[in-house]
Amino acid sequence: MVVASPTQVRDEKVQSVELPVIDLSASRSEVSGLVVKACQEFGFFKVINHGVSEDIISRMEQEGLNFFAKPANEKLQAGPANPFGYGCKNIGFNGDVGEVEYLMFNTNPVSISQRSKTVSGDPVKFSSVVSNYIDAVREMACEILDMMAEGMRVQDTSVFSRMIRDVDSDSILRLNHYPAIPILQNTRDPSASSPSYKVGFGEHSDPQILTVLRSNDVGGLQISLNHGLWVPVPPDPTAFWVNVGDLLQAMTNGRFVSVRHRALAISYKSRISMAYFAAPPLQARISAPPEMFTPIRPLLYRPFTWSEYKKAVYSLRLGDSRLDLFRIRGGDE
Repeated sequence: MVVASPTQVRDEKVQSVELPVIDLSASRSEVSGLVVKACQEFGFFKVINHGVSEDIISRMEQEGLNFFAKPANEKLQAGPANPFGYGCKNIGFNGDVGEVEYLMFNTNPVSISQRSKTVSGDPVKFSSVVSNYIDAVREMACEILDMMAEGMRVQDTSVFSRMIRDVDSDSILRLNHYPAIPILQNTRDPSASSPSYKVGFGEHSDPQILTVLRSNDVGGLQISLNHGLWVPVPPDPTAFWVNVGDLLQAMTNGRFVSVRHRALAISYKSRISMAYFAAPPLQARISAPPEMFTPIRPLLYRPFTWSEYKKAVYSLRLGDSRLDLFRIRGGDE
C-alpha cells in the first residue's frame, strides 16, 4: 500500500529476473503460446516488433512532456483528477500519495476532445494525438487478447477483446510523470534498494482487463513476485510492457495472474510513462468462459459487473486486494 508520505524504499528483497520478451512478428501460434505462458507465470511481459508507429508514440510522449513542463498553476487548470484530469501526489480518494503527477483520460473521443481544452493550447492537435495513440495501442491489446483466448483454446476467441472494442468501453489512458527528487540529486546509485529511490506510485494491481505500458529510458517500474520479492523492469522505450489486470484473472478463473507492481521515483532523472488500461463497459458481465472451469477446477469468482468492481476499487486503498471480495466461498486457487 502507498504510504502516507514519500518514504524512502529500504530493506526490501530486490532481485533481477529474466522477464518474458515476446516478438509479436513471430508466428501466431508461437506468440499465443508464449503469451499464455507469460501470463500464467508472471502476469507480465514485454512485446517487441509490436507494429505501433514510432511517430505515434513520440508525438504522444511529447505532448505529455509539454504539459508536465508547464507552471504548476497552468497544470492545475486541468484538474483536479475526479477521476479524469490532472492530479499531483494524491492518488485516488482514500489518502494514497506518491511522488507522481499525472493526466487521466477516458478513451471516449468526445471526452478526450472536451478534456483537451483544459490541457493544451492547441486542443484539436492534442485530441488528435491522444486519439491516434489510443487507437494504436487498443488494436495491439485486442490482438494480444485474441491470442490469449486462442492459446487457452477458448472457442469464442473474441471473448476478451470485444469488451474493449465496445463503443461504451470504460478504458483509460493515464500519462504519468515522476520528477527527479531534488534532495537526492547527489545520489546516482542505480540499485533498486538505494535510498535514492522513493515511492512514486505504490504497490497495486490494475483492476481492468489488461494494461499496455510504454515509458521512456528511465527505470523505476518493479513487479512483485513470491511474496514481497521485487523485480526491476529494465527500461526500453522501443517496447511495450503488458500486464494482466484483475478482471482478466477473474475471467481466466485464476489461471492468469494480476501482477502487483509499483513505480519508484529516482533522484537523477525524471520518468514519464503512458498507460492504456483496457476496460469493458460499466454494465459488462465479468465471468469465466466455460472452457476455464471444470468439476475439478470450479469457479473461483462469482459473476459481477465492471461497475460493481469499480465501486469496490474506489472504496479501498491502492494496495488493497479487491478480487477477494468476489471470491466464491470455498474456492481455492
